[in-house]
Amino acid sequence: MLYVPPLFLFDISDATLTLIKQPFYISGNLNKESPMSRAHKNPSTKKESTREIVLDTIENTMETAIFNSRWLLAPFYLGLVISIALLFVKFVQELYHITIHVTSASEHSVIIGILALVDMALVGSLLLMIVFSGYEIFVSKIDVAEHKDRPDWMGKVDFSGLKLKVIGAIVAISASDLLKTFMEIPADLTAANSSMFLWKVTIHMAFVVSGVLFALMDRISAETKSH
Repeated sequence: MLYVPPLFLFDISDATLTLIKQPFYISGNLNKESPMSRAHKNPSTKKESTREIVLDTIENTMETAIFNSRWLLAPFYLGLVISIALLFVKFVQELYHITIHVTSASEHSVIIGILALVDMALVGSLLLMIVFSGYEIFVSKIDVAEHKDRPDWMGKVDFSGLKLKVIGAIVAISASDLLKTFMEIPADLTAANSSMFLWKVTIHMAFVVSGVLFALMDRISAETKSH
């Protein structure tokens, strides 16, 4: 036990200033080691600390690599942009073909050509929507928030909304192609043509049912989250 000389304390409890001389004692072992000093002196504790540092470093490195791996998707979206350019070439080619033959072609042929242009326009819109939304969802934000021509839906479409928009675009493309097929029905319908038309209608209805099921699943999921 260590004796400490008296200290002068002030008592102001009764609005008077009074000096009080009061000694106090400090007990305990002054040579007692702190936990940190024990950790430095204990080899096993030091090894455990080093191992934790190594494991944390490995974990941080793996998480950083996994997080940065999202940039591997960027070339895919760039390839889709190039495919839009290729589709534009075919669009111009079809438009040129319709234009030079518009006076000699029948109304039926012109409508079929226009439906082909509509198909390509819908496919291009689908690709552009996948590029914009997919890049923002999986890779990085597109920093064009202040641009006056920025679409309103950019940054607001999540993965669930992207699925619905994609299936909706696919249904529209299938409907346009089915309409073009019906426009090309020959007068003498063969069994092979009937089978082809039946399969096209079946596939289109499969797309429609898939879109309805996707919408129902998203609605059920949203209601489950709200509860």
